[in-house]
This record gives sequence, structure tokens and C-alpha cells, in this order.
Amino acid sequence: MKAVILAAGKGTRMKELTKDKPKSMLETGKRLILEHVFDQVKKAGVKDLLVITGYFATIIEDHFKDGGDFGLNITYMRQEVLSGTGAATKLAENFVGDSSFLLTYGDIMSSIENYPRIISDFNSNPCDALLALTWVEDPYRGAAVYLGEGNKIEKIIEKPPKGTSTSNWNNAGIYIFSPVIFEYLKKIKLSPRGEYELPDAITLMMQDNLNIRGFKLEGYWGDLGTPEDVIRMNEILEGFKK
Repeated sequence: MKAVILAAGKGTRMKELTKDKPKSMLETGKRLILEHVFDQVKKAGVKDLLVITGYFATIIEDHFKDGGDFGLNITYMRQEVLSGTGAATKLAENFVGDSSFLLTYGDIMSSIENYPRIISDFNSNPCDALLALTWVEDPYRGAAVYLGEGNKIEKIIEKPPKGTSTSNWNNAGIYIFSPVIFEYLKKIKLSPRGEYELPDAITLMMQDNLNIRGFKLEGYWGDLGTPEDVIRMNEILEGFKK
């Protein structure tokens, strides 16, 4: 299985921290965020990666080069216009071909054992899309995911108003997709934010009753969107060392 890492964004919520570098090249746990992501993917036996770069692309490309020093085979593709995660994912179509693939963001960190687990789950029970989920007190910052029998996803509500969600499962930003995702990426329209959003393609797949399942993560998880998130992840990683 190949992996696609989305690392093109500006990370505007990081404020001054990303004025001269992409968010995924910030440090947490005494290592770059993207190094943690690569380790997690490699732990699952995935070594062929496509990294979608954009904002300060050369900083990522010059640091990791072809991935050889990290035990990986890295290909890069630039998202010249930062028009959303759906548009970024669509760039991967030729790279993955007709095979299913792992996709994650360059600012998502999770317990390393989750990656082999999600691939094993997919291989034992293939589906059109497998979405990693994490339990949170309130998924208002992300997307509330509602599960049915067999962990089939019945509904996703993006950024529900605080205190309104009746599900504690949050879209964790780690996916395995079959190639059918590219058919739906070509159908999505600009969102109210003016972007082509990956979740909109998943919604279209659900409307067509495709097989979309949830996979429950274990251990720690973090979406490093703000300076406070980075501080919290440092604390989590220190706790795991003790």
C-alpha cells in the first residue's frame, strides 16, 4: 500500500510560528511533526509516499529529499493553488493508480501502533473508505461521526456547534480509500470557504450508499492546528516516555 501525506497548507492558526516554514516542519517531542508522521506510516510497512507540498514547499523537499535517509521512497507534488484538501488529494490519482491507499495530513499525530492496525482492519474487511475516529468530549472543532452496525458510518456533521453533538466520535484525519474516491473528488464543488473539501467527496460517497466504515483509534491523537496543540502534544509525548 502507498501513502499520501497532505502538507501543503499555510497553518495560519499557528501565527508567527509558520511565518517562514510550513506547519508540518515545526518541532514537537524534539522532532519535526512530519518526521513523526513518516515514522507512523513506516511502522505500518508503507514506504512509498507521495507528499503534497505547497506553502514553503522547498523546506520540506530539501530536508527529506528522496526519503532514503529515512528508509522511505518519497515523491513530491506541489499544490500550486491552495484550494483545499479535496483538490490536494486529487493530485495523487496517478501516483496511487488502481490501488487502495493510506492518506493522512502532515499535522496529525497518533500512537504509532494505530497505523498497522488500520491497514490490517482494511485488509481483513475491505471497503470503499475507512475513516479513523478518535473519542473526544465534544467534536465541535472537527467532525462528529455517527456509527451504525458494524461501525458503518451513517452521518458526518462538520464542525457541529459546541455542545450540540450526540456523538463523541471525531474524524481523526487518517483514511484508507479505494480508488473510487477520485471519481467523487471530480464531482465536488467549492465550499462556502472557497475550497474543494475532502469531506464533501466522502459525503457524496455516503449519499450513493458506498461502504464507508469507521476505525476507532487507541492511545494518543492530536491535530496540531494551534500553538496550544503543539504544547499539549509535547506534554503527551513526555508522558509516554515515563
